[in-house]
Amino acid sequence: MDTALRRARAATYVYFGLNGFVMGMWIVHIPAVEAGTGIGHALLGWLLLVLGGGAFAGMRLAGPLTDRFGTRTAVPVGAALCSAALVLPALARDAWTLGAALLVLGFGNGCLDVAMNTHAVQVERGYARPVMSAFHAAFSVGGVLAALVGAVALGRGLGVATALVATALGGTAVAVLAARALLPAPPSEVAGPAGTAAPEAVVRAGRGAGPRIGVLAALAFTLMLCEGVANDWSALHLRDALGAPAATAALAYAAFATAMTVGRLVTDRLAARVGPAAVMRYGCALAAAGLALAVAAPGVGPALVGWTLFGAGLAGSVPQLFSAAGHAEPDRAGSNVARVAGLGYLGMLAGPAVIGPLAHLVSLDLALLLPVLLCAVAALAARTLREQPAPDAARTPAAAREPLPEPDVDRSFG
Repeated sequence: MDTALRRARAATYVYFGLNGFVMGMWIVHIPAVEAGTGIGHALLGWLLLVLGGGAFAGMRLAGPLTDRFGTRTAVPVGAALCSAALVLPALARDAWTLGAALLVLGFGNGCLDVAMNTHAVQVERGYARPVMSAFHAAFSVGGVLAALVGAVALGRGLGVATALVATALGGTAVAVLAARALLPAPPSEVAGPAGTAAPEAVVRAGRGAGPRIGVLAALAFTLMLCEGVANDWSALHLRDALGAPAATAALAYAAFATAMTVGRLVTDRLAARVGPAAVMRYGCALAAAGLALAVAAPGVGPALVGWTLFGAGLAGSVPQLFSAAGHAEPDRAGSNVARVAGLGYLGMLAGPAVIGPLAHLVSLDLALLLPVLLCAVAALAARTLREQPAPDAARTPAAAREPLPEPDVDRSFG
C-alpha cells in the first residue's frame, strides 16, 4: 500500500475527529453561552436553526470550490475556519451577536463537512475498498472526547471564553499541520490528456448521475431525519412514555450514540464483504425493527435495547450514501457530496421539528412510528447503491497498483 495513501487516510481521521471535537465543545458550552447572552430556551432554539442554515450554505458553496481547488486546499481551509469560528459564540453578548456567531460557525462546519467527506472519497478510491464509515466513527469519537474535556473544564471553573479560544487555537494548528498529508487533486478524469477525448468508461460513469444523486440526497434526508429524532427525542421518550427518571432516560441517547460509533467502526469490513446496498438494506430494516421495539416496549430495559438497535442499524447507511455520491462522478465529487450532505443536514434539523407537532396531535409513541416507516422505505430503496459504473472507471493511480475485488451483484461501492 502506498505510504502517501496511508498518511492521507490518517490525516482524514484527524480532520473528522477535529470536526467532532470542535462541534462537541460548542454543544457542551451551550448552557453557559445561553446564560452569558441572557436569552431563553425558545430564542436559543431559533438561533440553533441559524447554525443549521449557515452549515447548509457552507456545504452548497464548498462543493464546487472543492472540485475547483482540490481537497488539499479545501479541507484545511474549512477546518481552520470551523475552528477559528468557535471563538465567536464566547464573545457574543446578546441574541444578535450570537446569531451572527452561529451563522459563521455553521458556515465553517458545512465547508469542512463537504471537503473532508470529498477527500475521504478520494482516499477510498485509492484503497479500492470501503473505508468511509470509520471516518464517520472518528467524528463521533471526537464528540465524545469533547464532552469529557468540556466536562472537566467546566468542573474546574474554566471560563467559556478560555475553553473555546484554546480549542480554536489548537484546532487551527491541527488544521494547518495535517494538511501536508492530504492527497493532491487527481488528474482530470473527464477530459483526456492534451485535449483528447475522455475514455468511454469515464463518460459512462457520469451519464445519468444527476437523478441518482437526487435519490441519494433524498435518502440522506430521510435517514438523517431519523438520526435527528434520536438525538432530541430518545431521552424524552423514556421519560415521558415510560416514566423513567432523568438519569435513566439519558441512557437512551447514550445507547443510541454508542451503537452508532461502534457500528461505524465495523461497517467498512461488512460493506467489503456484502456490499453497501446490503449494508443499507439490512441496516435500515434493523433500525426500523429497533425503534418499533422501543415504541412498543413495556419497560425501560427493552426500550434501551430498541434504541441500541436503532443506532446500530443507522450507523453505516449514511456513510454509504456519501461514498456513492462521491464516486458517481469523480470530477464533481465535491458538488455531489454537497448535495447529499446538505439535504441530509436539513433532514437532521427537520427530525426534531417534525416529531414535536406530531406528538401534540398523537402520543409520542405514535409519532415515533414515522421514523420507523422512513427506515422501512429506505431499506426498500437500498438498491440505488447498486446502480453504478464499474469501479475501475474511476480508479486513481494509487489504486491502480492494487487489484479491485471481483465485482458481484451487490459488492461494488458508489
